[in-house]
Amino acid sequence: MALPQNGPTAAILVIGDEILSGRTADTNGNTIARFLTPLGIDLKEIRVVGDVEEAIVSALNVLRRTHELVFTTGGIGPTHDDITADAVAKAFDVGIGYHPQAYALLEARYPPGQFNEMRKRMARVPFGASLVANPVSVAPGFHIGNVYVLAGVPMVMQAMLEAIAAELPRGQKVLSLTLEANVAEGTIAAGLQQLQKAYPDIAIGSYPFYREALPQPFGAQLVLRSSDAKALECAAEALERMLQELGAAPQRMI
Repeated sequence: MALPQNGPTAAILVIGDEILSGRTADTNGNTIARFLTPLGIDLKEIRVVGDVEEAIVSALNVLRRTHELVFTTGGIGPTHDDITADAVAKAFDVGIGYHPQAYALLEARYPPGQFNEMRKRMARVPFGASLVANPVSVAPGFHIGNVYVLAGVPMVMQAMLEAIAAELPRGQKVLSLTLEANVAEGTIAAGLQQLQKAYPDIAIGSYPFYREALPQPFGAQLVLRSSDAKALECAAEALERMLQELGAAPQRMI
């Protein structure tokens, strides 16, 4: 169950053929999701597209019109397949060119003669966009409209996130509480349904596990989420009582 919306909504657009081929695992989506939760920003969707301009433009135009914030990762490097900046410019129907500040930062980073034409591509930014600082490798991301365009390299992407944290809107912080019990989901499903009805403003999720070494190998982690600490605790206590009545010994996870 999703929580009632109490803050800005967000989507992530992960860009890169290497993600779709399985060559590279996407960790950026998870990093952004974990970053947004404490800010009260409600992540609603993650999409992955390849290095195809039409696919990037189409996905971006849908996401930026249906969510208050969009974060893209990937495709802003110096190589021929780094086409995100051009695709974003096309999505916003604006031109693109060298950003004076980005150009100066990159020019200063390289020894004389090494700031070649391909490296200059990293200074190209859609008209009207502002830069997102990159304290790791200098080459900036950018922000246009409600879209933040970030690097694909995880370390760089995370540094860019931290650079924009202060300017992002906030919602109510969502709190989370996890209980674990060695009881099969089928045993607790009906009770969970009733608990959800009793606490409609608490998001309750069940995530099963199987641990062969245990006497009762089937179990579940039960995650409760809410922005209301008191209601969250009440629901957790009710869940603990239900599990105990079923013969389980629930434990709160740290």
